[in-house]
Amino acid sequence: MSQIPTYGMLSFNVQDGFCEAVLRGYRAGILQSHEYTNLGQCDVLDDVKMHLSVTDYGNILANEPSPLATTTIFEKCTEKLVNEFNFLMCNSVQPLTKFLEYITYSYMIDNVILVISGTLHEREPDELEEKCHPLGRFPTLKSLAACSNVKDLFSLVLQDTPLAPYFSETFKGEDLDELNIEIIRNTLYKAYLEDFYQFCQEIGGSTAEVMGEILQFEADRRSINITINSFGTELSKDDRAKLYPQIGKLYPEGIMKLEKAEDYDAVRNTMEGYSRYRQMFQDVGYDANRSLEDAFYQYETELNRLAFEQQFHYGVFYAYVKLKEQEVRNIVWISECIQQDQKARISQIINIF
Repeated sequence: MSQIPTYGMLSFNVQDGFCEAVLRGYRAGILQSHEYTNLGQCDVLDDVKMHLSVTDYGNILANEPSPLATTTIFEKCTEKLVNEFNFLMCNSVQPLTKFLEYITYSYMIDNVILVISGTLHEREPDELEEKCHPLGRFPTLKSLAACSNVKDLFSLVLQDTPLAPYFSETFKGEDLDELNIEIIRNTLYKAYLEDFYQFCQEIGGSTAEVMGEILQFEADRRSINITINSFGTELSKDDRAKLYPQIGKLYPEGIMKLEKAEDYDAVRNTMEGYSRYRQMFQDVGYDANRSLEDAFYQYETELNRLAFEQQFHYGVFYAYVKLKEQEVRNIVWISECIQQDQKARISQIINIF
């Protein structure tokens, strides 16, 4: 890849000033804690609809009939995020355009896994396509339902997508069973994170600094989850070792220990040498209502929030998408609690600002 010029304070606005200004306008509309308090006081989902109408979400639910479903709220909130992202994409120039494309690759991976896993469980292709994230859709996505092995998956579908470079040659010809699907997912994510990290480092400046922290954490989170989820499965330690991203705070010493881990306690002991992750495991042990995934989301939100403390870098575009995703999770969680009469659990959301 050719060297990407580092953009400074003077030149950044020439290329990307408009998109960043629009994005920071979007960021101003992210829900504040008092707005979550208002949502938490609702008694029915129609009240949620009313309260959202006076936020940046506006009238996205205005044409939706009662009674509302939480799935509808999720779809409409996600649709708003996608429309904002597409507007930024249409108004961007290189290398920002390429950076935004990298953001969509993770959704492509998730969509691929969703379709082939759903097909394995005999779900209808149209139903699976509807559940795919809009940012990760591509023309041949539905064709995945016709693939019976990994070779077909690559040659018939993925070869002409941006995911092709991430596809490991070692998987060609293998059947698409539960284990191989998970191996494919983690292999694609490993290659994607390493590639995205390298791209950000080549851009340099604050983009390299901010995205370096974010992507290293994402790599560490995946390494920890891969290890924990492998316990009690047919995945061997050697095969598991091939799935760990070769970036992150845990690489290489922590990864070497995770490769040998045989239970949850071994993973927790490995984290003793990393203050941030040690604190996460301790917090989970102290709070029965808090999962390790909750702790990961909390820290991810902190990193993405901090991205907006600096200017003239691309990390804010990635951070905004992730913060909005957390906001949608919060809204859906509150809606589910209201619908199931579990309002005491509403406070378990992650406040963003």
